Amino acid sequence: MAGATVGGVRSPSAEQPITEERSGIRAPVAATPSALWEWDLPPDIAPPRVPDDNPMSAEKVELGRHLFYDTRLSGNETQSCASCHRQELAFTDGLARAVGSTGEVHPRGSMSLVNIAYSSTLTWGDPELRLLEEQQRGPLFGTEPVEMGMGGREEELLARLRASEVYPEMFVAAFPDDSDPITVERLLDAIAAFERTLISFDSPYDRYTFWGERSAMSREALAGAELFLSERMGCVHCHGEPFFTNSIDYEGKEVVLEEFFNTGLYDVDGEGGYPPPNTGVHAFTGDPEDMGRFRAPSLRNVAVTGPYMHDGSIETLDAVLAEHYMPGGRTGNPRRSHLMVRFGLTSRERAMVVSFLDALTDSTFLNDPRFSDPWEGRSER
Repeated sequence: MAGATVGGVRSPSAEQPITEERSGIRAPVAATPSALWEWDLPPDIAPPRVPDDNPMSAEKVELGRHLFYDTRLSGNETQSCASCHRQELAFTDGLARAVGSTGEVHPRGSMSLVNIAYSSTLTWGDPELRLLEEQQRGPLFGTEPVEMGMGGREEELLARLRASEVYPEMFVAAFPDDSDPITVERLLDAIAAFERTLISFDSPYDRYTFWGERSAMSREALAGAELFLSERMGCVHCHGEPFFTNSIDYEGKEVVLEEFFNTGLYDVDGEGGYPPPNTGVHAFTGDPEDMGRFRAPSLRNVAVTGPYMHDGSIETLDAVLAEHYMPGGRTGNPRRSHLMVRFGLTSRERAMVVSFLDALTDSTFLNDPRFSDPWEGRSER
């Protein structure tokens, strides 16, 4: 799609093409696992990349949805994946730090699953974890911290599924070539397939940008977009259109942009230290240069995903701007990214930017029955 900017947001009728460097958009690639699924995407948004060994299917996605909302996936059968990823909160949980099935408070908040199919990295700080199928092993079977609490209890989990009234038939439908499809690997494949369908592109921003609905965004939101997309604020260097994060991948993408940034949120020792265990990429590499580097999350639906930052230490979007980004980082951290520059905004301008961020809220997505709890109102779980 061609487009220049109007108030910082692309106009569907303008002439200048949007480049990959700016938006991450490229034409879809044919004859791939992703091309076998009908994605609900705006014009010129390429489909997400899908692993060759886990192609999409309606049966697999429906199985994954049931598993995602099933409390039998936790050791004490009190929590499901959805307990920390609630649809109405853009698949976050509204907590500063997540709480596992045993009541253990986690060091970081639950990340949004919005457009997770496009994410090139999947956690706050692990640069090597890039497949949804592998990422789920941590929440399900990890012990530091305990989330679902099924570590070492894999056979017990599979026995629960085999004893279900619905799962044996659903697994066979989802994996018809397997002689015994009820396995941990197939469970992970199904949940990953469901998570890849959590696509959000129907916000006021999208309706204005991709479909030309001139009334979709208010004047205040358009003014906020112009500020947000300007070099004065520099937000687009980590949160560029249309995904509003740099951590993206899709069919045909060749260039991987920087994904982790130190925004100067902490400096506990005067040398750029972050409080453990939240040291970001450093926790995985041990490299001092990685201290405090965290993934830049997508800002889509950000208005419903507070509190903010990896540890929920900032309550509101206005405070994120005023207390953290406007000063060029909440601390004088010497390791903070060079992209963290000071800028001034009046209270009126901050309200404009927040109005723009509100316009990234996709109410259709937050209420879409395709992503909702299939067990609601049913006696068998």
